[in-house]
Amino acid sequence: MASYFGTDGIRGEVGVEPITADFFLKLGWAVGSVLAQNHNNPSVVIGKDTRVSGYLFESALEAGFLSAGVDVGLLGPMPTPAIAYLTQTYGATAGVVISASHNHFQDNGVKFFSEKGFKLSDQDQKDIEMRLSQPMVSVSSENIGKAIRHEQSLGRYIDFCKRSFDKKMDLSSLNIVVDCANGATYHIAENVFSELGANITVINNQPDGFNINLNCGATDTENLQQVVVEEKADLGIAFDGDGDRLMMVDSQGKLIDGDELVFIIAKAWKVQNRLVNNTVVGTKMTNLGVRHGYKTLDINFIEADVGDRFVMEEMQNNDSILGGEGSGHIICLNQTTSGDAIIAALQVLEIIISSGKTLDKLKSEVQKYPQVLINVKVKGHLDLSEHQALKEAKIAVESALGDSGRVLIRASGTEPLIRIMVEGKDLTLVQKSAEALAVTLS
Repeated sequence: MASYFGTDGIRGEVGVEPITADFFLKLGWAVGSVLAQNHNNPSVVIGKDTRVSGYLFESALEAGFLSAGVDVGLLGPMPTPAIAYLTQTYGATAGVVISASHNHFQDNGVKFFSEKGFKLSDQDQKDIEMRLSQPMVSVSSENIGKAIRHEQSLGRYIDFCKRSFDKKMDLSSLNIVVDCANGATYHIAENVFSELGANITVINNQPDGFNINLNCGATDTENLQQVVVEEKADLGIAFDGDGDRLMMVDSQGKLIDGDELVFIIAKAWKVQNRLVNNTVVGTKMTNLGVRHGYKTLDINFIEADVGDRFVMEEMQNNDSILGGEGSGHIICLNQTTSGDAIIAALQVLEIIISSGKTLDKLKSEVQKYPQVLINVKVKGHLDLSEHQALKEAKIAVESALGDSGRVLIRASGTEPLIRIMVEGKDLTLVQKSAEALAVTLS
């Protein structure tokens, strides 16, 4: 039985197996068959980001679900977290997102949500893969599913986001630049922030099917940083292509990543007695300086594997309402069931208004250690545990860093990359250490 699911759904290059129309047709049927086996009158909602191949895969998935006897609600271009919310709102059995998140338009993929708005479990994925290994057999003609287009989904999600912000406050004192990454927030973000009173400048909100995440958004903030300074704005907000990653920029054009944003929220919520169970969940990549900051504040920090799905699992296991990653996945479980960049941004903006502090000031309260990340492209599977040169280099680096630094080497769950992370108090030593480790893989 083939394994298709990675750390965040199924993803790859369009036209290369399994990211093909025929596979998506069968995938829709396979997921639909599993749903039909476990539920009466099953239905799904399908959303997508703005990449051109979304039209192709939307149609293929729709046909697959209908052939399994599952009704389909089409949502059009919508952020991933919006699908998690709308799955529950429309009473669907599952939610489907056609997206490759922060990747460029050449890639695409699919993610699934349960009826409660959470990512599918490992067992759900195994059941789907088992069904994919079987011949595709359509239901009889009288049992074929029906399809409709949900026309009110945009307004519903905009209202949902706005309700996460304290209604006693408004954003009229802030000038904000918003970068939509030419992605799924392009027709949503401006409405949310402007209707809450902010003075908004929106950039990269003209998707053409090919420019999603291209030199913009949460994965490339240089343009946003420049515009914030030029416009003399109070801050900038950057989303990725499917709206589940957030980066922010202060008035000086300095980047504030997911680690720092989670810390800012956690510190404020602790003071306000809102930090349930006094616990924050991060990942193996969470900055060492930030971890020390939590310890100083007497906030429990729990380390999860990399990936928002694993962060969510640890949050649920430890009754935490706040977690996230440096990459910008931030989960506010008291507001929503998935990483939602718009809602996370609103939590930070609420803290700015309630505290009277600028984002610059809030950033200065987070002390990060220098961290160097190097991605090394590899061909096929590489067993890191058997790579002797890398193992020896890692021992030497860890000895040089001592207690004031650490090393993390892992394979990407979504791309053919080995990710090397080194951090510590001495930036020069950290940089040299990361480069020495990367050389052993070249």
